[in-house]
Amino acid sequence: MAASDAITAEKLSKLIGTPRCPVILDVRREALRGSEPRLLPGARPLNEADLCSDELGRLAGVLAGQAVVVVCAEGHGRSQGAAAWLRHLGLSAEYLEGGQAAWTAAGLPRVNPGRITKRDDQGRTVWVTRARPKIDRIACPWLIRRFVDPRAVFLYVAPSEVMAVAEQWGGMAYDIEDTFWSHRGELCTFDVLLMELGLSLPALDRLATIVRGADTARLNLAPEAAGLLAASLGLSRMYADDLEQLEAGMLVYDAFYRWARDATGETHNWPNAKTGAAP
Repeated sequence: MAASDAITAEKLSKLIGTPRCPVILDVRREALRGSEPRLLPGARPLNEADLCSDELGRLAGVLAGQAVVVVCAEGHGRSQGAAAWLRHLGLSAEYLEGGQAAWTAAGLPRVNPGRITKRDDQGRTVWVTRARPKIDRIACPWLIRRFVDPRAVFLYVAPSEVMAVAEQWGGMAYDIEDTFWSHRGELCTFDVLLMELGLSLPALDRLATIVRGADTARLNLAPEAAGLLAASLGLSRMYADDLEQLEAGMLVYDAFYRWARDATGETHNWPNAKTGAAP
């Protein structure tokens, strides 16, 4: 059983990818991150300069009201101390029991941050794509915010201006032809993100097939692809503002992900079982 101020890798893994996921702070020494750069999904790396009372105080102000999990190499004094200081500042903060070593030993997913080539002066990733999104341009932001960078910024602009805006704001263009983050052969951009970032989870693999089917007019790839296409086209008609559509779409992908992770074996029929009926 984990200590009262700790969270186990198993419990944290159930929160990752959901709206209830805490802020994850990676406080491993920079030399260790150099030898093993992969991060827990959504983790925000802190450097040595960040681990002082002044900087943690500023961070606590930004994170006010949010739950935090601090991760070091093996769950010893480095993460426990940072978590304790954040609790002193009023945050709900835990450390990962066993640290990244326990997470890795359990075979849980990690993200390769080396593929993220640009961040703004606040450390956020900035992504630029075509306006009026339908499927990939909502699915990819969902994946990035839930598994890569919860603070990610998404800019929707005219197709002809994507590359110029990406250059102006230090962003990465995605889901547009002749860019790194885009379709490759039969794969859609969602697939490419999973592959390049090294994210492999059965639920994400299942969701990727649905997204690919809906985004590339191959509805036969998964029975759910037609439903995702219908929901996506409906959202695009409901919202004139792309960012409002993105926020609404986040809930759709949250639901598809939880179904893919936890509910694929459940069915529903009518009439329901009668009270007192034999099993």
